[in-house]
Amino acid sequence: MTYKTAVCDDSPADCGHIRKLLSQWAQLRGLSIHTETFPSAESFLFRYAEDKTFDLLLLDIEMGAMDGVELAKRVRKDSETVQIIFITGYSDYIAEGYEVAALHYLLKPVNREKLFSVLDRALEKRRQEEGCLTLELPGELLRIPFYEIRYLDVRLNYVTIHGKRDHTVKRTLSEFEALLDERFFRAGRGLIVNLAQISRVTKSNVFLSDGTVLPLPRGAYEPLNRAIIART
Repeated sequence: MTYKTAVCDDSPADCGHIRKLLSQWAQLRGLSIHTETFPSAESFLFRYAEDKTFDLLLLDIEMGAMDGVELAKRVRKDSETVQIIFITGYSDYIAEGYEVAALHYLLKPVNREKLFSVLDRALEKRRQEEGCLTLELPGELLRIPFYEIRYLDVRLNYVTIHGKRDHTVKRTLSEFEALLDERFFRAGRGLIVNLAQISRVTKSNVFLSDGTVLPLPRGAYEPLNRAIIART
């Protein structure tokens, strides 16, 4: 796995310092890391529109027209999984990070040991949440965390992935089945359901925790129940 990070800071010296520390941390941990740097929030958003697969953002709070907090709010509208670390010269901004679930704040000048400790936490959290479905959509590459996917169903030659938003692509359900992990159950030819999203099962229906009711194919009741029990 290549750990994708972005550093957004209007100070070239601070950007270079943090990038160097990220490289040192990755080397010590035996990780492959890819880091991109940006001089402004606007320049990062331009890149983010093309690629939303970043694992970690290190954002300076005090920048130009758009600050780091506003940038984080915009990113959060697209992703709840990307981890955010704020970097600031002042402690006054700490309360503002609660709204975007910031992982941590680091005061400038960034201390090597403190940054490494926060990066270790970020990596552990990333590993716990690991597992994403990558979709190539017109004009963008989208990564959907497994835990957000409620179910997938098929109609004609198209599969719809039902998550926070629905995405329909021309692929087979079997292709997606091969990409998903043990938390997903294939029920018949037309349905894959996330076991963690199920609240109740009858012989004819599957009830999801958000209120969705899915028809259960004949013969799937007992295998589905066994799969649920195996995960508890």
